[in-house]
Amino acid sequence: MPIPFDPLVSPYPSTRNLHYARGGMVATSQPLAAQAGLDVLKKGGNAIDAAIATAACLTVVEPTSNGIGGDAFAIVWTDGKLHGLNSSGPAPMAISIDKVKALGHTEMPKHGWIPVTVPGAPAAWASLNRRFGKLTLEECLAPAIHYARNGYPLSPSLGRGWAGGYNYYRRNFTGPEYAPWFETFAPKGRAPVTGELWKSEAHATTLEEIAATGATSFYEGSLADKITAFSKKHGGFLREEDLAAFEPEWIDPISVKYRGYDIWELPPNGQGLVALIALNILNGFPPTVDALETYHRQFEAMKLAFTCGKATITDPTHMAIPTKDLLGYTFADALRGQIGPRALEPAAFLPPKGGTVYLATADGDGNMVSFIQSNYMGFGSGIVIPGTGIAMQNRGADFSLDPAHPNALTGGKRTYHTIIPGFLTKDGEALGPFGVMGGYMQPQGHVQVIMNMIDQKLNPQAALDAPRWQWTQGKNFEVEHHFPKAIAQGLAARGHRISIPLESGSFGRGQIILRDPSTGVLIGGTESRTDGGIASW
Repeated sequence: MPIPFDPLVSPYPSTRNLHYARGGMVATSQPLAAQAGLDVLKKGGNAIDAAIATAACLTVVEPTSNGIGGDAFAIVWTDGKLHGLNSSGPAPMAISIDKVKALGHTEMPKHGWIPVTVPGAPAAWASLNRRFGKLTLEECLAPAIHYARNGYPLSPSLGRGWAGGYNYYRRNFTGPEYAPWFETFAPKGRAPVTGELWKSEAHATTLEEIAATGATSFYEGSLADKITAFSKKHGGFLREEDLAAFEPEWIDPISVKYRGYDIWELPPNGQGLVALIALNILNGFPPTVDALETYHRQFEAMKLAFTCGKATITDPTHMAIPTKDLLGYTFADALRGQIGPRALEPAAFLPPKGGTVYLATADGDGNMVSFIQSNYMGFGSGIVIPGTGIAMQNRGADFSLDPAHPNALTGGKRTYHTIIPGFLTKDGEALGPFGVMGGYMQPQGHVQVIMNMIDQKLNPQAALDAPRWQWTQGKNFEVEHHFPKAIAQGLAARGHRISIPLESGSFGRGQIILRDPSTGVLIGGTESRTDGGIASW
């Protein structure tokens, strides 16, 4: 296999959900969406078509984490080359720090119209379809339309997330701008429960219009008119010209070499740079079998990488330090030199919880896609456009109202973005897509699953199942309940403040598909912390 997995360190249950296939594979957080992608593959579509179908379907079958009004990023391997797509939208041109402060805010609000940025997901689907798809956009969106119109029963993790979102919204959102959210996602005056059918005819009709117009209606047609009319009615800054001006950006992915493997992320405004900085630091340490030392290095590297990332990452046209300098060996050596036997106290930030979906696809012809899509913080802004099912994202919440901050709010600017797809290659050959969703957990999850596979020789499922940790601020780290107790105690003795959170859902949700270059056999792992599923043939 592309990474020499050791079956002795990957026992049951970490092989229970491990999938092998040759014709194609789709891995994501919701089994119905994975099956939708596989159906498109069986219909003659390629991995790109499958990714579009799965992504659109996820807006219906996992609306707690993404929606039509969200953003998307993708890394596509086709014809022996990687292609990156940044489909994150900017802040409205009319917004400014002064205007937000004049409304009484000292920091960017998390919900309502103010943090709404231009949605990029529909444009991402259309752009991927035009450039690489084999099927029509109508064919790709058909499964999502089916589930929206005919309904589907909620899965367990979805039911829990929906209830949590509803309870929060019910307590906090009383204004008229939030009424369409409740009409859409709580039509019976409550959240639907696990096993209960939910459907949205408006969502289905909107997806049909996006499919028929190649997403043009969303940015310049009747859907755009509905979005901007609701924005104007409730004091939002989003206008017709903001939507009409948006175009996804095709970009070159960036990478670092780790133990002979090339780890790929997308460049800023995404935070994939944080994962690469951390891996660059860790690559300079000799491999060790000392688990305590391994975790200590990971903790320190992640703190340093995040501190650098939060101080620099924003819209690339506004970055003061070039990405290539942040990925340089000299910079990595300088950061590594700060790591000693005791825990550091870096400049800290307090990350919010995320709300994102990730998917990986592969077909029998060698095409592979790493795709991520999100509304942010669960359902997003709480704004749903009446009669459309379009739940708007709240990505603008990450902007700073400090004019001197690199990520300061400016009209037309893209914010620091948490959602990041990953990809793995070796010697110019594609091994496959990987991702771990979940706000600021994402680069931390990327580092952990990559090191689990490469250093620990774990198969994809075992790499995902392994106990996770995450840095929150200062010397504070959270670890999962099944994290080794002796290691946690050893880390605490080195000065790390270790805690186990009451909720277990904050450690991300990942998917991995790898291909053996010599045989074309696909091997996939899916997240055991949610309703993850793999569909293959």
